[in-house]
Amino acid sequence: MTQGSPTPAAARPLSEWQKLRLTVTRRWRDSGFWYGVAIALIWPFAMFGTRVAWRGGEHLPRTGGALLAINHVSFADPIFDVAFTISHGRMPRFLAKSELWNMPVVRSVLGGGKHIPVHRSSSRAADAYKDAVAAIQRGEIVAFYPEGTYTSDPDGWPMKAKNGIGRIALMTGAPVIPVANWGTQEVLPPSSGRPRLFPRRRVTVVAGPPVDLSAWSDGRRTRTALDGATAAIMTDVTRLVAGIRGENPPADPYDPTRPAAGAQDERPAS
Repeated sequence: MTQGSPTPAAARPLSEWQKLRLTVTRRWRDSGFWYGVAIALIWPFAMFGTRVAWRGGEHLPRTGGALLAINHVSFADPIFDVAFTISHGRMPRFLAKSELWNMPVVRSVLGGGKHIPVHRSSSRAADAYKDAVAAIQRGEIVAFYPEGTYTSDPDGWPMKAKNGIGRIALMTGAPVIPVANWGTQEVLPPSSGRPRLFPRRRVTVVAGPPVDLSAWSDGRRTRTALDGATAAIMTDVTRLVAGIRGENPPADPYDPTRPAAGAQDERPAS
C-alpha cells in the first residue's frame, strides 16, 4: 500500500563551471579553523568526485535560526549536506553522538565547528536539546537526522523518527526545512567503509518549503504533540525522497522497534 504519486525532482547535476564558481564563492565565515579545514579537504570530493545535483536552496532562510530535517542513508550524507548548505549561504551545525568528541582530530573539527554533542542513553541526553535550542536562538541553522541513524528500511525509505526534532521545533518555533538525500548510499554504502569513486555516482540533495506545524502552535508539548509534529516533518522529507526516486513511498514508515512480520514467539512452551 502506497501514498499518492510523488512529485518529480527536476534536479540536474551541476556543471563544471557551476562547481568552480561555488568553489570560489562558497561561504567560509563562521566555520572555525578545523571545521574550515575539513570542509576544504572534502569539497573537491563532493563537487568533482560525484555528479552532484541539488534543488530547493531558496527554501533555506538567509538569516535567523532554523532546523534542517534530513533523511539518513549513508555516512557520506553530512559531506553533501554541508556542501549544499554552505553553497546557499549558511554554515550548518550538526547534532552528533558524543563519542565522536573522544577522537582527537574529529574532536577539533566538531568543537571548532560549534557542533552539538548528543549524549545518548545518559543523564546528559537532554543537554543536546538545550544546546540545539540555544544555537537556534542565536541564529544558527542546525542540521538534524531525525531517524538517529541510517535507515533500516529494506528499500532505503526514511523510517519512523525519534521525536527530538519535534520537541526542538515546538520549543523554538523555528522553521523546519525538510531535506532529502539520495545517491550517497551508492558513494559510500552503510555496510562498507570503502567509497565507490568510479564511475562517478549521482548524488541529489533537495530541500522543500518549511513544514507546516501550525496544528501544534498552541504550545503543547505532550507526547502526542511531539509525535504528531515529528510525523509531519518526516512526511515532508519522505515526499522529497519520493520525488528524487520517482517512486511511491510505503504508506507507513518502517519502524525499527516493531517486531518483524511473521516473527515467532520464541518463549518455551509451558
